[in-house]
Amino acid sequence: MKVGILDSTLREGEQTPGVVFTIDQRVEIAKVLSEVGVSMIEAGHPAVSPDIYEGIRRIMKLRREGEIGSEVVGHSRAVKSDIEVNAELEVDRTAIFYGISDIHLKAKTKKSREEALQIIADTISYARTHGMKVRFTAEDATRADLGYLVQVVKTARDAGADRVSLADTVGVLYPEKARELFSYISSQVPGVELDIHAHNDLGMAVANALAAVEGGATIIHTTVNGLGERVGIVPLQVVAAAIKYHFGIDVVKLEILPKVSSLVEKYSGISMPPNFPITGDYAFVHKAGVHVAGILSDPKTYEFMPPEAFGRSRDYVIDKYTGKHALKDRFDRLGVQLNDEELDQVLAKIKANPSARFYRDVDLLEIAEEVTGKILKPRPPEKVEAVVSIKCDSNVYTTSVTRRLSVIPGVKEVMEISGDYDVVARVEAKDNIELNNVIESIRSIKGVTSTLTSLVLKKM
Repeated sequence: MKVGILDSTLREGEQTPGVVFTIDQRVEIAKVLSEVGVSMIEAGHPAVSPDIYEGIRRIMKLRREGEIGSEVVGHSRAVKSDIEVNAELEVDRTAIFYGISDIHLKAKTKKSREEALQIIADTISYARTHGMKVRFTAEDATRADLGYLVQVVKTARDAGADRVSLADTVGVLYPEKARELFSYISSQVPGVELDIHAHNDLGMAVANALAAVEGGATIIHTTVNGLGERVGIVPLQVVAAAIKYHFGIDVVKLEILPKVSSLVEKYSGISMPPNFPITGDYAFVHKAGVHVAGILSDPKTYEFMPPEAFGRSRDYVIDKYTGKHALKDRFDRLGVQLNDEELDQVLAKIKANPSARFYRDVDLLEIAEEVTGKILKPRPPEKVEAVVSIKCDSNVYTTSVTRRLSVIPGVKEVMEISGDYDVVARVEAKDNIELNNVIESIRSIKGVTSTLTSLVLKKM
């Protein structure tokens, strides 16, 4: 099986409402996408605006210098002027699109089927005369007449396109239909490779992409974090993990996915839900007692792949759902030994407070001391206290940063403020080394741009 990724974060992704990338951000995203290892980067539609043009120009400079290894694709309408702009930029491939469903032909382009075929043939041929590889995108392919779609793909192939993208423009496919469609087009039109561009309007973009691969597609279009028109297209991190799990193929470097996801979250201003697959905060955090007991015995019980494959680590929450296995493991991590009766009493106190969202290590130690009547070691000695003022990126929701801050060990209080800084956190640590580690954890949070630390001095 042959399959690769075209990432369209810089084109489709920027079509997300409210998302605008600067030129520098475009270049940085392209560099990280190349580092991740996507086969192609759809760098944008340069005829749209000067900043997109300049971004692609700089990306192509890095491409020629060897800093970007992925093939760079420029988007284009089926008009000669757009194609000329792509040729001027010397992109590796121009991607020409044209709506081919009767809906698009009648309502948008107002062309007959025959006229559309001629336009497709002429513009692809024109692009080929400029020495560029061509991908033709049959926009709204999944709502087009099947016989006419075959004609479109044949026309594109014969005019010189080596790839044709079948676009599920309004996300109406379902997996069985996607598999059948790509299998049929592959059998009817040999000699051209197929892309799947699947929108997620019905929540089936990833499933449709996998089914299309089974039917013969060799490139999946994605965006980081699933950005795109309306509700977006196939999320890069999700489909890459699914391809690895189901087909055993490494289409990208999975361990770099959190890096590119965080970068795009920062620059897009679209905050990631904590329960987003693979790169969401909760993707490998377990809660229910039965689940935690399972992963402590064998992580495969409740993890389809180890988090380390994605540069992540597993954790679990201590709250009213916690079981005895999880509680014992947490105290073992703290170096505190409790007998079965003491563990039962601690667990009973936790369950007696069902409104608590979670228990920090210091909270557990306090409960254990109450149960045992002893001062337990190691209890974090409060030797260093500091106030950390935190500045957030203007495109990031401050509340999402606050939420992440609140679960960092050592952070005791968090408050949103106004002024030069956005959030202030009170931190306690046993020494300067531990304090520095807490501050580094704060700085690594998505959306944090700078911090200012002030030590709280106490009279000895």
